Amino acid sequence: MKALLRKYMTVSLFITLLLSACRSVDEKVSMSIRQYQVPVLINKHDNPVLQIILIPADTSGTTVREISVSLEGTTDLEDVKALRLFVSGGDLKFSTAKKFGKDQLPATVVKFSDKLPVKDSMSIWLSVELADSASLLNKIMTQCISVKTSAGTVIHDTAFSPLELRTGIALRKHLDDNVHTYRIPGLTTTNKGTLLAIYDIRRNSSRDLQGDIDIGLSRSNDGGNTWEPMKTVLDMHKWGGLPQKFNGVSDACILVDNTSDNIFIAGLWMHGVLDRDGRWIEGLTEDSDAWEHQWRNRGSQPGYGVKETSQFLITSSSDDGITWSEPVNITLMGKKREWWLWAPAPGHGITLKNGTLVIPTQGRDSEGRPFSNITWSGDGGKTWKTSNPAYSNTTESMAVELSDGSVMLNMRHNQNRNNMTANNGRAVAVTSDFGETWTEHPSSRNALIEPTCMGSLHRHHYTENGIKKSILLFSNPDSRTARTHMTIKVSFDEGMTWPAENRLLLDELRSAGYSCLTSIDENTIGILYEGSQALLTFEKIPLSELIR
Repeated sequence: MKALLRKYMTVSLFITLLLSACRSVDEKVSMSIRQYQVPVLINKHDNPVLQIILIPADTSGTTVREISVSLEGTTDLEDVKALRLFVSGGDLKFSTAKKFGKDQLPATVVKFSDKLPVKDSMSIWLSVELADSASLLNKIMTQCISVKTSAGTVIHDTAFSPLELRTGIALRKHLDDNVHTYRIPGLTTTNKGTLLAIYDIRRNSSRDLQGDIDIGLSRSNDGGNTWEPMKTVLDMHKWGGLPQKFNGVSDACILVDNTSDNIFIAGLWMHGVLDRDGRWIEGLTEDSDAWEHQWRNRGSQPGYGVKETSQFLITSSSDDGITWSEPVNITLMGKKREWWLWAPAPGHGITLKNGTLVIPTQGRDSEGRPFSNITWSGDGGKTWKTSNPAYSNTTESMAVELSDGSVMLNMRHNQNRNNMTANNGRAVAVTSDFGETWTEHPSSRNALIEPTCMGSLHRHHYTENGIKKSILLFSNPDSRTARTHMTIKVSFDEGMTWPAENRLLLDELRSAGYSCLTSIDENTIGILYEGSQALLTFEKIPLSELIR
């Protein structure tokens, strides 16, 4: 052990001296380094972790011959399977079309050799491929030590400070299982500790309903380290004689009954297409290109029938999510006839301390205006009741039970779209009577900014110094203007405040931005989100990094 420590310290000292003592003798090329806070993912062949930008002083040209990089600070080099360098053109974006040198095995210092003419500005990207066995609690750190050219040596960018990049899993990627797009994540932990991830299987395009869309599920029995193959759990097939592209199911919400073995998944089914005026389109075939959305125009209408309004479906499992029942249509139970729409809100539901099951829901009122509310069951899911709207001009929401037994609903607010002012904030309301009446929470419209996007709210229970405690967790794109900067936030006071020092940035780049949180165990948080590096990214976060 002492010998290994001495060896590590010797290599570390060598790198430090090299970085501090080297001087650039190449006046023809300058270098800068850029890095983004993004996850490094298992099940993804190439993860761009470091961008080396080379800028020639003139167009006469010089040749890059060797690039040296360091992995110092990486938690465990055995997490890395291979390293690669790729050359990008003038747009400087990551591309795997052109390599520099050969694949390299991980080491504290890695050298790539090749011959690369530099006549215009270009990017050289360091890419990491993780081993399947990489720990989801470890970090990857990289640095460029030097670039040797035909004219001399360009050393590292002294202003650059390497980031700790988290590891994760690319749970679903473009074209996995021949599916075009996966979207709308939900995540929960069963009573047996199994993780269940749900999502839209958008088979032919990234577009929302209407389309060939089913609800998929992935299970993990080891805290998210590995996942079983995807299974389809909500699929209306060719119902009513129409093709699957006119029987889509989307926007699922998953709920574990903490008092029984039952698990529920709710989804919204759209049969056929209503035109802009709300009229059923007859004669649809596989070749028809008719399309409308339940939230657009009159894509869903008052009434209960499948040719009038989108339908609310629930499937259930009593064997820890292994098998699932045929879907039950509960539209008649909960929808008011005059409402244009009643639908699940994606994410996960909750079980209250008294055993009541609560699913966050959303809809359009008698004038077609959006609202958020809850749907609840007092008999273990046999029957369901729908609350009054909690807020107007809101849609996707998630709920938690507060310490006094009331239910808090945190909602996406349409007024925040393109709202760059201090008034940008998610709507928050509380009910003590299952949504018969609602009270706006003091944090509403002022505590949590958004670019108008789904967000996740979750209560986490843990023990500290023998004392049982709980906190609220929230995740969404932490931006008023764009779906970037996927962030987890913490509240220690029932959602009144969300301290800046207890925020964790996961992915700073642009994505579709939906997310869902769960408690893996007392000390670990799980999150499934639509990220910049995969359609659906799963990460494990130690609680200590959130409440430090």
